[in-house]
Amino acid sequence: LIWKSLLTDWDDKWLDVYLDISVKLLDINLAFTSEIRRLNQSHLLLQRVLHKLESHSPERFMQACSSLDSWRQHIGTKNPRLETCHPILHSLVESLNLPKVKNSAKGKVLVRAMYGAKVAIVYICSVFAAALSGSAPNLLDFSVLSTLPWASVFFDVQTTVNSEVRKMFSCGKFTGLRELDAVDACVKTLYPLLQDGFGSNEGEWFQNSVWDLRRTAEELSQGLDNLLKAVAGYFKIVSTGGYALLCNLRTSVGVPNSMLGRKVEEQALR
Repeated sequence: LIWKSLLTDWDDKWLDVYLDISVKLLDINLAFTSEIRRLNQSHLLLQRVLHKLESHSPERFMQACSSLDSWRQHIGTKNPRLETCHPILHSLVESLNLPKVKNSAKGKVLVRAMYGAKVAIVYICSVFAAALSGSAPNLLDFSVLSTLPWASVFFDVQTTVNSEVRKMFSCGKFTGLRELDAVDACVKTLYPLLQDGFGSNEGEWFQNSVWDLRRTAEELSQGLDNLLKAVAGYFKIVSTGGYALLCNLRTSVGVPNSMLGRKVEEQALR
């Protein structure tokens, strides 16, 4: 009966919260991964453009223009999965709290650690969501408990980063990804040359524009590959780290591993 009482109390306060956060973070992870892969698909269109430009045929130039139009349309398309990030993050902010732990000094420390981790994760994810979506409203502005020693530091970081991101988008940037912005600038330079034609005195400029597009396209592809790996690694750390904190918290209140595993399985089946 004592174990049952401890487990029930612990489930209600910690395990259900942890599982709920894990599911929401998984949804965000899938949204980020989906968007990065979608952006990476545009590399094929750019490769097609560069292949067409190897010939100086006017017909090939028009085909390259068509591919650039397709690239612009692809990049400008909104990803429905990414659009779900803001309400998920908003719900995580609304659930931010620092529950009280009685008769356990270790439990109090771990609860504070989990609170701090949740604050950091939610804010970092909001910056990612804004950068990938090109939408400043995806940035979150929220406060944390002023009694925490790192509260003022978090406020300063949040204010500085949000200000810079909003300033960037207010200047007409459609993305927070530097490499994607560089490719877009090359496309804007090259497109009118292909569409309207160019004189002999513009030949060198044209070749330089093609070279710039090739270089920035490769940098974008490599950058997206690295970003995809980084996102996967980050969420793996979040997942394993959160579970480790949960196990430590379980130890602090005396819940056996067997009961923890059983409860996790029950929640997963639901």
